[in-house]
Formats: sequence, structure tokens, C-alpha cells
Amino acid sequence: MFIPSMLLKQLYTRGSLINTDNGISFSIKNRLKDAELKEILHIKINGNEVNLETVTLTTSDQSDIKAKDINKENRLAFPLRKTIQINITDFDELPIERHELEISVKASPFGTLKLSVNDTVADPNKVEKRMPRDEMDDFGEKIIKERQTYVSEFTKKPINHIGKYSIDPHELAGNIEHFTGVAQIPMGFAGPIKVNGEHAIGEFMIPMATTEGTLVASYNRGMKVANMCGGIKVSVVDDAMQRAPVFEFLDARGARDFVKWIQLNFDKIKEEAETTSSVANLVYIDHFLSNKFAFLRFNFKTGDAAGQNMVGRATFAACSWILDQYPGIKNFFLESNFATDKKASQINIMRTRGKRVTAEITLKKEVLQQYMRVEPEQLDHHSRIAAIGSFLSGVNNTGLHSPNGITAMFIATGQDVANVSESSAGIIYTELTKDGDLYISITIPSLIIATYGGGTGIGTQKESLELLDCYGKGKAYKFAEIVAAVVLAGEISLASAISSSDWVSSHEQYGRNR
Repeated sequence: MFIPSMLLKQLYTRGSLINTDNGISFSIKNRLKDAELKEILHIKINGNEVNLETVTLTTSDQSDIKAKDINKENRLAFPLRKTIQINITDFDELPIERHELEISVKASPFGTLKLSVNDTVADPNKVEKRMPRDEMDDFGEKIIKERQTYVSEFTKKPINHIGKYSIDPHELAGNIEHFTGVAQIPMGFAGPIKVNGEHAIGEFMIPMATTEGTLVASYNRGMKVANMCGGIKVSVVDDAMQRAPVFEFLDARGARDFVKWIQLNFDKIKEEAETTSSVANLVYIDHFLSNKFAFLRFNFKTGDAAGQNMVGRATFAACSWILDQYPGIKNFFLESNFATDKKASQINIMRTRGKRVTAEITLKKEVLQQYMRVEPEQLDHHSRIAAIGSFLSGVNNTGLHSPNGITAMFIATGQDVANVSESSAGIIYTELTKDGDLYISITIPSLIIATYGGGTGIGTQKESLELLDCYGKGKAYKFAEIVAAVVLAGEISLASAISSSDWVSSHEQYGRNR
């Protein structure tokens, strides 16, 4: 299996080269995919080959593994995210300067790999105070206690609530660094809400984590009204996740010709990108030319994962292949800020990032009158005025408070909460029907959610998803439909509160902490 040279360099852990009491050591970490080491062929330091008899390996569960003992009959497991510390004894102390390292191994399923990197030995006299870490087991009880003590002594304040948790810290590898404890956020449930989706069909209790009074009550009120009108119809209409690299050339012509080459070689680029994941599916590549730069926007399907890391890794692999194949590239950056990761943007409103979902319902006049004390005409009129206010202020949302429900559900279910910046975009539309009822819908063009991977497998978050029957593979569209339905219920509730002047009184009753 061909691995581009730039991708191979990612195996080495920068800054890990150190002098030890009897030699040197450095670390490699599997950032590609699950593998097994079948043989260490050679290690070179500054061009000089190391005697493999002096080399041992350390992992989180094994130590003093002799490099010479690794062979195709006695393989060393090297799963994704695993760190291996390579120790070389009887080696002269390295001066504090840049050094060249070369490592060659046989590994399954890759074949023979050779990576060459430069690293600098740190000056022990200039090492600053830093958070305690354990390279082999950074989620063990001992190192967690050390961090708690370090923080407490540094701040001269005790750690009480932060250090109490019910989850196994070892399950958090890949979710957080310097794990020291947890943040406890109040949770309430709203609902049930009736959802008439294509994937979410039925009634659901909605977990919401928040410290904002009235929020759960407001959404609960909107759900009640929606249920009385037959439930909320929801449709996922598009699905995409992006990474947007930029390539620099000597002139605009070079950038133009490069884009033509990209189009001609799409199938091979797709193949290289998809070697990094069994899920990532590169669908198409947008291109945008400006000055002497070629901005590419790789668009993937990512299954039930939110997928930012997945598409980053896949795009990096594809770009590594491109850099090895195409001459004349002057410079390259994996992200040009054109994917607008965790930033609201017009391009993602137009082109979709994550799931594009529309929730809609026709609210019966008599239900609005009886339970919300408003007329359909009031809500429709306010919606039109609010659209002008949205335009004048330049926001990415013509609705009222979609981030409230999205954030509360994101925290409860282990989503990447920073994605609210994109997911908060919403397009509201209202229309009075000939029967005097109110049709209302909201399109969320960039709802970034996951039901597998990331933080979704952590104790509370996994439990919340399981209560929705949305944990695991094949559930992302279902969860997206539920989130969109909740958002629309919240819009109905707040719009009614504003139009009936109940907004302030509700906050006085539920939202004041006195």
C-alpha cells in the first residue's frame, strides 16, 4: 500500500526526542489506521545506522520489547492512536540542536515503510512548568491525581466537584488531553415530541443540558402545541462535510491548469482519500480560483460521524499524493479557511455542511388561540418583521433562537459544541393557509451531528443518545431529524411568547436565580 511521504511523517511525535540516562529515546504514534509491526528494518540517527540489538520498545501495556524479537511470527500490535516509545541504549548524548532520524519497518497492511524526519533535542535547563503527562498511560488514576494536585497547588484552590466522575477515563482517549475531571451541567427532559420523519418516526423524550432558566420549559411548550397539530414533519435533503486545501503557484495560469488536472484525476484522488477510512466517501471537489491560488473544497459523506477529523485525514492523504505527482506547486496548506470549520458562513448556508434538514408543520388556528394566546396572523406578521431585522443585522438566521435547543442537545449527546457556530444557521418561512392556519418551516443548512465516534460514546452522552435510540451506526439521519424538530418547536414557543407578550413574564417565573 502506497503511503505518501508527507503522510508518513505524521507517525513521528514531534518534540519526543530526548537524551536519557543511558542513551536516547523518541516516540511514534499511529495516526493512519490499525496495523501490526512485522519487523524493524533499520533506525538511523544523523545518517548513522543504529545497532538494533540496543533498541527496545515500550507501549502502554508492555515494556522492554526487543526490536530484534519482532518478526512476522511475533508481531507487535500497533492500533490507531497507540504510542510506541523507541529506546536506544549505549548511545552518546545528542547535542541540543536539530537531528535527522530515519526509521524503516515492515508493517501490515502497509508493507515496507520508511519515514525521515528532523527533530530537536530539548534543552533540559529551559523546560518550563507544564501539566503532568504520562506518554504511555495518560488516563491512569495516578497521572490524573498528579494533574489535580498540580492545578490545585498552582491556583491555591481545592478541586472538589471537578474530580468526581462515573466514567472510565481510559475511554476518553481521542476526546480530551490533560484529563483532570469533568464539568457537571444540569439536564432536563422536554417532550415527548412527535416527529414525522423518514428516519425518526414516533415520539421522543429530548435530553437538554443547560443552565438557562425557561429553556426546557419553552421547548416543552412548543412540543405540546406541535403534537396537538399532528407532529412535525422533517426531511434530510443533503449531506456533506468539507476540508478546503489551497495550492499556490507562480501565476494564475499555473493554478488554472492545476484545477484541470485535478478534474482529470478525480478517480485516483478519491481512491487515495478513501484509503484512510472505511466510511469517508469523497463525492466531489469544488474549485475556486483567485490570483495565483487554487482553492479546492473536498466534499465527503461521513456516515454517522460528524467527520471533520475524518475528512481532514482523508484530504491530507489525497493532497500528499497530489504533491508527489504534480510539479510546480509552490506552496500548500491543508486548510485555507474556506471550509469555514466552526465559523458561520454564507457558503455553507448555500452549499451544505453536515446535514441539511427541513422541519415543517401547519399549526391549527384554534390550538394557537387556546394554548398560546396568539393568532396565526400575529406570528406571520412578526416573522416578516423579524426577517427584516435579521437582514439589517447581518445574522445567519431568520429565526429566533435555534442555537438554544441545538446547544442543549449537543451538550447532552456528546456533540462537538463548537459546531453550533455553523449549525445555528436557520431559514424560517411562514405562510397563512386558506383555512386561517399557519404553515411554518425551518431549514437548517449546516447541522453537524454524530451518533458514532467523537464524544458520543462517553457515559452520559451515550446514554442520552440511547434514550433517543440514536446511538451507533445508521442513526445519524434519525438524530438530525429529531434535532430539527426540536428546533422548530422552540421557534413556535418563543415566537408565540413574543407575540403574546409572555416572554418577559416567563423569564420572571422560571429564569431568575434569586
